[in-house]
This record gives sequence, structure tokens and C-alpha cells, in this order.
Amino acid sequence: MTVHHETTALGVPANAASPEAYDFRRPTTLAREHARVLEMAFDTFARQWGTQLTAKVRVLSQVTSERVEILSYDEYAAGLPAVTGMVLFNVPNIGAKAVIQFPTPAALSWVGHMLGATGAMATPERKFTQIEQALLGRIMDDALDGLHYSLGTLLRSPMTPASIQYNSQFAQAAASADPMIVATFEMVVGDNVAPATVAIPAGALLPQLDPVGSAGSSAPPAALIRGQLAHVPVEVLLQLDSIPVKPAMVLNLAVGDVLNLGHPRHRPLNVTVGGHRLAQAAAGSSGSRLAGVIVSTEESKK
Repeated sequence: MTVHHETTALGVPANAASPEAYDFRRPTTLAREHARVLEMAFDTFARQWGTQLTAKVRVLSQVTSERVEILSYDEYAAGLPAVTGMVLFNVPNIGAKAVIQFPTPAALSWVGHMLGATGAMATPERKFTQIEQALLGRIMDDALDGLHYSLGTLLRSPMTPASIQYNSQFAQAAASADPMIVATFEMVVGDNVAPATVAIPAGALLPQLDPVGSAGSSAPPAALIRGQLAHVPVEVLLQLDSIPVKPAMVLNLAVGDVLNLGHPRHRPLNVTVGGHRLAQAAAGSSGSRLAGVIVSTEESKK
């Protein structure tokens, strides 16, 4: 059997994909080193945001970072629903604004939980009332704090709230060709699942990412490793002493059962990292949040 391939006069297959023009003024992908740094930062932000939502709306919440990419603002806005919630933030020394975007029905369900509602809520697409904006503003304040903490030195100056928009095509947070670092998330709040995005002008982050891929450092490898490990996020737990429990007791647990803990009431809580106790802390507060006040430290032999 003979197979014939149709070609053009230049010898290119006729069914080949048409070439696309490349804009050398704007990269279309992130360098691997840059992408990895941003993915770690937004993973940290997602965990913090989920914890903050749980505390604010009093419903178990989880936020998962799905991907990080660089898009023009026009490409980013074109991928959003026509009607959606967009909270805009001013970025110092940058003309474009940052965006935290989420469906308005999801935000209204968060507000409903804050006001005592239970279960899933069927809410229509609509603008927020003044009371809803005030309650949502508290959630956004926490999200902004988490974003600043997660990005760390990548974001030189703190962002400030600007406005709330409801139409992705008319929000005009940036010029059409402005590059944006876009992180996509999945939010699970109680029984409700919703997508969300965070878009930050690339000009606010990329200059701080440039040194990531630089080579030729004269520092010893051990010093470079220690310097890198010093900035890796770790999970710190504040917990009671563990107790041994037999399987029979676990299988027969029922509402109202009491487990006797071996942790004395006067003893501080343990501060652990990776299962190793590093310090002890007394329960305290920092503003409106719970906190642990370190009262002693322990030298780890591992």
C-alpha cells in the first residue's frame, strides 16, 4: 500500500499547524527555576488561605494550588467568566493592579456561613451589598496577609486594596499586553467547590526572580545549601504529648467518650517540626489570632 502525503510548494505538509508569531518583548513561559519558586510560594499561600477561611467562616475549608503560568492580561481576562468577583489591589510603582478572583456565589456562601447559615447555598450572580463587602473585606485582608507572607522577598512593597469589580471584560486591571503571573486554585469550603485565581503583574515579581537562575557563585556548596534551606517553608505544630491507645478503644469510640491525656495542665505545649520537638510554648494570642509564646527551646541531636 502506498501512502501519499500532500505537501505545499515548500515541501511542508499541508496539514501542519500554522506557525504563530513570537513576541520577543514578552516571554510566554516561565523559566523552570522561576516556576518552581513561584509554585512553592503559591502552595504556601493556598495552605494559609484554607486555614484562614476555616477560621473566618467556621466551616472546614481547603485551598489547593493547581498551576502557575505567565499570561498577558488580555489572555487572563478572556479565560474568566463574564460575571465574577474580582478584588483589585494597588501594587506600588506598578501601573497594573493585582487581582484575586472568585465566583460571586462562592463568596456569598462564605458570607452566609459567617452570618450563621449552614449547608450549601444556591446564590445567584449579583453584586455584593455593603454588609457583604465589609465581611468579604475581612477575608481579603487575611488573604492579602497570607500572600505577602508567602511571596516574601519576591514582593518588595505591600499591596493595598483598590476596588471590587464584577465584569472581567471591563475591570481593566492592566493593559491588554501587560504580562501577569497567574496562579489557579481550587477552593473547597464545606460542600462548595469553586475555582479561584490570583494574578500579579509580572513586573512586581520577575525582577526578584532573576538571581534565582544565576550561576557562577563562589560560595562553598555547603553554604549555598544552608542558605537555600533557610528559606524553605516547613510545617510547625503546636501540640500536646501523644498517648498510646489500643485498637479496641479506637474501634469503640463514641460521642461523649473521654480520653485521658498525659499532658499536665500547667505544662506548655510542644512545638514540633517533622515529628521532632524543638521548643515549648504557652498558648497566647497575636491580635485576633491564636499564637504560641515560646518559653523554652531544646537542642535537637538529629
